[in-house]
Amino acid sequence: MTQRVLVTGSAGRIGRAAVAAIAARGHTVVGLDIRPSVGLPPAQVFEASLLEQDKLSAAIAGADCLVHLGATPDDAVYPRPGPPADVDNFEDELVPNNIVGAYRVMEAARKTGVKKIVLASSGQVIVGHRKAGNIPVRAEASYAPRYLYACTKVFLEQLGQVYAAHHGMKVIAVRLGWCPRNQDQIAELTANPDDQDVYLSPADAGRFFACAVDAALDRLPQFAPVYVTSRPLACERYDLGPARDLVGYEPQDCWPTDASAF
Repeated sequence: MTQRVLVTGSAGRIGRAAVAAIAARGHTVVGLDIRPSVGLPPAQVFEASLLEQDKLSAAIAGADCLVHLGATPDDAVYPRPGPPADVDNFEDELVPNNIVGAYRVMEAARKTGVKKIVLASSGQVIVGHRKAGNIPVRAEASYAPRYLYACTKVFLEQLGQVYAAHHGMKVIAVRLGWCPRNQDQIAELTANPDDQDVYLSPADAGRFFACAVDAALDRLPQFAPVYVTSRPLACERYDLGPARDLVGYEPQDCWPTDASAF
């Protein structure tokens, strides 16, 4: 069935891949981002932040599914001697975009009656388990966030769970692997073989989001966290089984496929 899908963060690296893959399945995709979104007709593009309520409401009008990727990213190189760089932008960027913005997106979805929500979380919410060698990390593992950015993703997941429980939505919280956004992150991945096992190519990210949009609503649980990476080189550090079972996602790439294709 053809659906109307709002993708927030549609101009980002994963956003562009999600837009292309979802549109290739025959769905009508609407993009919202602070930067211009490519590959969409002008009438389906909203250049706005998550805090611009009027534009957000217009973008989500008539949507059957929401793919929420919009957020302030964590660009810190890890590991490093001191705290990650997200300590410097917590109040100025992370709180407005990743907490207030997430709330506004979920409220807009509730008011519009969107029943399927796919929220882009991060493997950083449980990175403590992976660093301790407790692998593969299961979906039911307790939170062990890396730092402040990861804390905003914990909030996002719990926000999704609350809205699913109280407003009849089906919510998938996707703990994404590492899709590098610059050469420094590629260098970090190159130097750390363990991190290569949680690499996520743009094409695999697009495949997952297209599968999630296509998943039958009545076959989804009310709320489910899942991990999404490309194929591990050495071992599976995140349990990819739930993503396969719930939406039929099968990764096709592995590190370093398309790592430098910014």
